[in-house]
Amino acid sequence: MSETDIQKQSLRSRGICVIIPTYNNAGTIASVTERALAQCLDVIVVCDGCTDGTVGILENLPGGPVLVELKKNSGKGTALKEGFKKALEMGFAYAITLDGDGQHFPEDIPLMLEANRKHPGALIVGQRKHLKDMPRSKGSKFANSFSNFWFAVQTGHYLADTQTGYRLYPLKKLHGLSLLTSRYEAELELMVLASWHGVKLVNQPVEVYYPPVEERVSHFRPGKDFARITILNSILCLLAIVYGYPLALLRALMTFLRTVYSFLFFLVNSMFIMTPLVHLYLLFGKVTEKKKYNLHRVLHFMSEFVLKIHGIPGLTYTESNKYGEDFSKPAVLICNHQSHLDLMPMLALTPKIIVLTADWVWKNPVYRYTIRNAEFLPATHGMDAIMPQLKSLVERGYSICVYPEGTRSQDLSIGRFHQGAFHISRTLGVDIIPMVIYGTGRALPKHGRLLRKWPVHLEINKRLSPSELATMAGQTTREQASWMRKWYKERYTELADRFEQNV
Repeated sequence: MSETDIQKQSLRSRGICVIIPTYNNAGTIASVTERALAQCLDVIVVCDGCTDGTVGILENLPGGPVLVELKKNSGKGTALKEGFKKALEMGFAYAITLDGDGQHFPEDIPLMLEANRKHPGALIVGQRKHLKDMPRSKGSKFANSFSNFWFAVQTGHYLADTQTGYRLYPLKKLHGLSLLTSRYEAELELMVLASWHGVKLVNQPVEVYYPPVEERVSHFRPGKDFARITILNSILCLLAIVYGYPLALLRALMTFLRTVYSFLFFLVNSMFIMTPLVHLYLLFGKVTEKKKYNLHRVLHFMSEFVLKIHGIPGLTYTESNKYGEDFSKPAVLICNHQSHLDLMPMLALTPKIIVLTADWVWKNPVYRYTIRNAEFLPATHGMDAIMPQLKSLVERGYSICVYPEGTRSQDLSIGRFHQGAFHISRTLGVDIIPMVIYGTGRALPKHGRLLRKWPVHLEINKRLSPSELATMAGQTTREQASWMRKWYKERYTELADRFEQNV
């Protein structure tokens, strides 16, 4: 499969289509549409009352686009709304919009896809490169600066190019927002309303082509359209005071309160409930195998309670376990690592689990007493040094949880896998169970301080015996780590594509 084919499938997997609103662009629409189809499998063209044969041209294109035809010219805003409506009916989550006059390059669609992967749920704004150097009229340059200024006033966010038509819209976040306008200025209104409703706005540089004046087809009416933009900005400024800014402040307050509540809940339970109870429980009588197991049962119960009963505010947690794994047989559990939140889903799986921790976790004053008595071990001591303890734990029925990356991923990519987990599996002769977690790094990223609303999902995959892993990935632990990392990258991408259509 070629790189372009992979890209097309990625766009479809993420629920991304292309929408091209057009009005009397017969000279360019065929080229623009064909080039868009070369980049994306799903293209919708909205003919806004075209009278120049555009419809016939599009109908004759081989493997042509989905055509939405408006009987009379109603303006770009109406054309976009009809395009969005059609895209939602077809099940798409995002729409890339570009103009039919040839100014935008469909070849930049991969840039919009990459921006969507980095910022799922965001409205991606295609900032035209070399904007100040383009051969445009003084009025056009003033209009863009004018629009940028008022957009910053209305939202508190600055964008360098608020008049670009090259954008990626998160359709489900725009659905239901009623527009005041129907023409050229509707694109500005869409961005302002999206910002007020908490949609992140992200710049993405794109190329632009301005044809010679004699070839240019423009439907911008300087007098009327500038007057309409001025009226719209006046209304939006008023609404920003009574609606937009109060809504943003309320959203920020709720995020702060959600974070504080979650942190205090964890701190109180760790310092003032779990640690004292563990001290008291272990203080009296001999520390037996049963006592150690009961400690694990408490950790398991608390994790299940927080995740599945009490819940973490803003997080929706789900699991998939299509192979019916019950963890009755010891194994090495491996998982990608993104956030402080990653540990809780693992502890909620089974009481019979030991986690290999980082050194700072082992020394953490809040919960070090609990995890040490639960026989968690620091991976920094080296696998060979702790192998006798691991062997004893496995013989007692415990599974070993390892994060092969060794540290949380800052950009949510799957980092290099260390060989320790595969060394344990081979040395002790136990299976490996790969588990993929999605969403924790979005909810609470590395170095992040605020807890965001986000879906979290843990996927439990088929266990692999050492011999099966050797057959699939290679005989050496280095080969196995490399192979498994590649598999994780593919599987994580598939999960992200599925969940990020609904964020």
